[in-house]
Amino acid sequence: MNNNSTTTTMNGGIGMSASSSSSTAQSSTGLKTYFKTPEGRYKLQYEKTHPSSLLHYTHGKSVSQVTLAHLKEKPASALPAPSSSFSASGGMRYAAKLLGASNGGRSLSVVGGNGTAKAISGASRNVSIGNSVNSCSLPSSNFDGKGTYLIFNVGDTIYISDLNSHDKDPIKSIHFGNSNPVCHAFDPEAKDGHDLLIGLNSGDVYSVSLRQQLQDVGKKLVGAQHYNKDGSVNSSRCTSIAWIPEADGAFVVAHADGNLFVYEKGRDGTGDTSFPIVKDTSQFSVAHAKSSKSNPVARWHICQGSINAVAFSFDGTYLGTVGRDGYLRVFDYLKEQLVCGGKSYYGAILCCAWSMDSKYILSGGEDDLVQLWSMEDRKVVAWGEGHSSWVSAVAFDPYWSPPSSDGAGETVMYRFGSVGQDTQLLLWDFSMDEIVFPLRRCPPGGSPTYSTGSQSSSHWDSAIPLGTLQPSPSMRDVPKLSPLVSHRVYSDPLSGLIFTDDSVLTACREGHIKIWMRPESSENKSTCEKEKPSFPSIVGGLNHK
Repeated sequence: MNNNSTTTTMNGGIGMSASSSSSTAQSSTGLKTYFKTPEGRYKLQYEKTHPSSLLHYTHGKSVSQVTLAHLKEKPASALPAPSSSFSASGGMRYAAKLLGASNGGRSLSVVGGNGTAKAISGASRNVSIGNSVNSCSLPSSNFDGKGTYLIFNVGDTIYISDLNSHDKDPIKSIHFGNSNPVCHAFDPEAKDGHDLLIGLNSGDVYSVSLRQQLQDVGKKLVGAQHYNKDGSVNSSRCTSIAWIPEADGAFVVAHADGNLFVYEKGRDGTGDTSFPIVKDTSQFSVAHAKSSKSNPVARWHICQGSINAVAFSFDGTYLGTVGRDGYLRVFDYLKEQLVCGGKSYYGAILCCAWSMDSKYILSGGEDDLVQLWSMEDRKVVAWGEGHSSWVSAVAFDPYWSPPSSDGAGETVMYRFGSVGQDTQLLLWDFSMDEIVFPLRRCPPGGSPTYSTGSQSSSHWDSAIPLGTLQPSPSMRDVPKLSPLVSHRVYSDPLSGLIFTDDSVLTACREGHIKIWMRPESSENKSTCEKEKPSFPSIVGGLNHK
């Protein structure tokens, strides 16, 4: 099932059982609470989910995606003045209790820099969305939000869970009413407090402070900045959203009509937000805003049909996109140029993810394959075969260490993972030195020959010119990878995959998350509870869709 295409449908969301009976359900469905790898067992430590009593009729209209957010300790000078003797933990428990309360009415007010109301025109506005019933803020004399949180969407609601707590239910819910949140992204280095982006099915986009949402007891966004309000820039749904690395608050939003817009968080958006009509929808083009006060500042027309996912390389050099048309495209972001790309073996591509060194990019989609692209060769260097249905999320694991080779070689090995509509988590190991390349096509009545290492077939000898979109290669011309591990995680299709330093997180499209502890972490986690240190995470999944 396509996690982000315009034809997405989902079934059975409203009638699912409560999460408290998950262990019983696991035994009845034959789901194991561990899986084995050469380095040891990954054990299911705990789960996160949403209160089943809060499922809305809109639940079946969007696929759950997960974002991991680590809030650093707030500087002492920025902490608010004590407003009461309420404790942080007590306030958080109170917020959790309010999850089942009525949404109440919805009020909108535009807030100026001095706290007074004023009108602001344009596509970008500072908006405070309050709850008429629970309009007070969480007293926060000691609360600074420090910790690691999971942000995930179910129906018309964003849920926030404390990753360091074993409680299944979230500590916060944010309701959107008229449209479903479908994608989100977090920037741990945000300078002005607005570190969380949320894209909606309506095309609207919000930037907010995660810490501020946690401090408030209401169930509406507070202190939000609103972009593309009511489709003023683009009326098609958001499909993917991402912060631009090292860009000081700039971000991109991809849409279902094949356009991607570049926004700057600090701009007021009072200028002209219109862009020229795309003359040839089959060609890549970039248009910049007419006014220096405009927000968005640029439009990239990527493809015909939906952009399903976007991902920046970790150094910020490349932007990868995948789409409904079945193409992976890699751009030099600063130069605004196509570097390389190619077509899937079959159907749409749904997800993509970069290696930490930006040398490889993964993609997966409706052909049930995991494609591995080399930026040095600008082509597919391997296909991963193992899924029996669409691949919905891929990610590299930067925390995995290969076994000692006891040699002087400089072989670089990678571990990556994939999850799919087949409910399976697959883990893969890859090294270019061990890949098996076909040397030539099999002649009639003969057998193909192969080579390992640096040798290549005539198919791989040809240099790919810069900016070339390649057709789908023949199945016989691409080296094949087999998964190291294949593990059935849920009875529902999977939609997300995250690697952290001590765990692997998997999410299904119904909004249930499992935390699998790494072998070296499981024993420590079972004997002591302590707050995790700050760590980056590698997220695979459609932060869109």
